[in-house]
Amino acid sequence: MKKTILIADDDQNIIASLKFLLDDQGFDIIAVDSPAAVIETLCRHQIDLVLMDMNYQSDTTSGAEGLQLVKQIQLQDSELPIIVMTGWATVDIAVEALKSGASDFIQKPWNDDQLQNSINNQLRVANAEKRAKRLTQQNKILETEQYPVENSEIIAESTSMKQLLSSLNELALSDMNILLTGDNGTGKSMLAHYLHKVSSRKQQAFVSVNMGGIAENLFESEMFGHVKGAFTDAREDRIGRFELAEGGTLFLDELANIPMSQQAKLLRVLEEQKFERVGSSKTQSANVRIVSATNADLNELITKSEFRQDLYYRLNTIELRIPSLSERVADIKPLANFFLDKYSQKYNKQCPKLSNNAISRLQQYQWPGNIRELSHLMERVLFTCKGEVIECEHLFLKQDNFQQVSLVGDAPDLTLEEIEQQVLQSRLQHHQGNVTETARSLGLSRSGYYRRINKHELE
Repeated sequence: MKKTILIADDDQNIIASLKFLLDDQGFDIIAVDSPAAVIETLCRHQIDLVLMDMNYQSDTTSGAEGLQLVKQIQLQDSELPIIVMTGWATVDIAVEALKSGASDFIQKPWNDDQLQNSINNQLRVANAEKRAKRLTQQNKILETEQYPVENSEIIAESTSMKQLLSSLNELALSDMNILLTGDNGTGKSMLAHYLHKVSSRKQQAFVSVNMGGIAENLFESEMFGHVKGAFTDAREDRIGRFELAEGGTLFLDELANIPMSQQAKLLRVLEEQKFERVGSSKTQSANVRIVSATNADLNELITKSEFRQDLYYRLNTIELRIPSLSERVADIKPLANFFLDKYSQKYNKQCPKLSNNAISRLQQYQWPGNIRELSHLMERVLFTCKGEVIECEHLFLKQDNFQQVSLVGDAPDLTLEEIEQQVLQSRLQHHQGNVTETARSLGLSRSGYYRRINKHELE
């Protein structure tokens, strides 16, 4: 992104010369001719560096106007680099300017190479300081928020997950806003993090924010930041989530929890890609990619006037539904083994093995809590199973949450072959004709599954 330099000098010839020099270096230039115009410009524009004269029309030699202006700029933005220039250079003026907050001092007439080096050095230092401050605040957020788990937990052996990951890999190449939907515990935050790590923005920040955890009166401060003194408890400048995620990805979790009163403010930033910190009139750019997630039915909330339709359209350039764990039967065994291994290392305990019967039992379970429930179960089993093999009785799964097989006719009158035929048909229908997942859910090999299909003359 091009940097913007504010030039302040009452000599139009000086301004013209500096513009010619700096335009050629790829900078955007704003030029003004008075201290008052400097302050007004800083209020309205995002400026990366100020290059200013020390003397103006009311005082041509003392440098007093320039020193006062440096102090005013510092009060408005203490992080903004300032290079001062004067044709009446003295050691005293240079020292006073630097004490007041100037970053460097250049004497007129300037040396082009010297001036360019000074500008580049000051921009480099300012960028490093901003990055350090941003990282400090990101670390504070990390202490209070649980970030998504590592990509090693993304297991995709089921057809539905393979298709989803394929879509995410393709979409990562774009900057489109993506809305992830699905039940609680399906791994939406983990997949948002994965999307960022395979995107062109992976070298920049991934910032997550739980929209349900922000108090309504703090929404603007949390999302856009604030300046010192903006309200009673604003004791220092604060960087908001949009600024923290600059150049990277901003993940809005629990999207449906944004209060209606704040949805318009979020919409404006998404439309204009600009925002202001609370208490500041300075407009800042918002170069972020938005990934959001919800388990709510947003269309129903729109109908109830609880969610803005225009905001919904801004956030879901494309919408992806995350399948529930019961739709990913092929992933249950590898996920269970993954969590067992993870927790055995965490607690330094021997990792037991899942028996075939236990695996079959897990595959028949409905998993209302999805992956999160499976993770908690494997953590618990590691302590409740005292042997080397986990059997069905160690799982303690609720009977009400098992797949119910619909049998035609009166069950007590059905033969074993008829029951087997009904189970095969029901399970195949549940997995939408996917032979591999149907076979795995029944604990059968593909050849064993096809033998039973042929036996019952099923298609």
